[in-house]
Amino acid sequence: MSTVLAPLAGRYVRWLRLPAARTSDTSDEHPELVRAMQMVLRVERSEAPGRTPLLEAAASAAVAVCLDERAAPGGEWHEAVAAWVGGRIRKVTRRARGAHWAAVLQLPGVTVAVDGGSGRGEVRALVPGLVTETPKEVSRLQIAGTDLPYDDPGEPIPGLPVVWLNPAVELTVGKAAAQVGHATMILAAALPAARLAQWRADGLRCAVRVATPKGWRAVLDAAAGPGRSSVLVRDAGFTEVAPGTVTCAAQWLP
Repeated sequence: MSTVLAPLAGRYVRWLRLPAARTSDTSDEHPELVRAMQMVLRVERSEAPGRTPLLEAAASAAVAVCLDERAAPGGEWHEAVAAWVGGRIRKVTRRARGAHWAAVLQLPGVTVAVDGGSGRGEVRALVPGLVTETPKEVSRLQIAGTDLPYDDPGEPIPGLPVVWLNPAVELTVGKAAAQVGHATMILAAALPAARLAQWRADGLRCAVRVATPKGWRAVLDAAAGPGRSSVLVRDAGFTEVAPGTVTCAAQWLP
């Protein structure tokens, strides 16, 4: 099953081999042509979302835009999504509440809500576009300062993909939301057609957890070993982490 994400599979392998300093090299880009997916986290003043449900919503919403029928060849989103996937898969995470959240819901994209023990998480991932043409309903939203306390979500549900966060790397919830969205996109590009179809039929649900140090080593080994049963997200280092840092990994549990 070919999707708009297909080009990521080959580029992912090349990206992992780049020297760390090269991951932040943008000399081949024209600033006015930079594209990004805007991801809006719903953070109401009266009731803060749970960190894990919010990250799980972000992970599902990002890949849902790419696998939506409207992003397929001939669909109304295809040109925009394909142009973005063909370059760097930048994401910009913002937060909204009240009327600002309602305004974002009118823009093209996909909203995912996840209920968890620590609360409800709701994220709208918008169809990617030129950063210079970001709608005013989005550009007025705050980027920095989005964070939430860690929670204890328990063991992941068997049969779902899990995005494991690197336990040695501290990320704000906004940064983590972008990273887990990268992970699900790369995973979707790498999955066999039957497994991808199964995941789509299940609503692209996934779990997000902070790995234990021992578990993180196992995930890294799985990414390098035969079959490459996990995929890694290696960050360019523009914010919060050093270039080349592996922030998270996605893995399908049996």
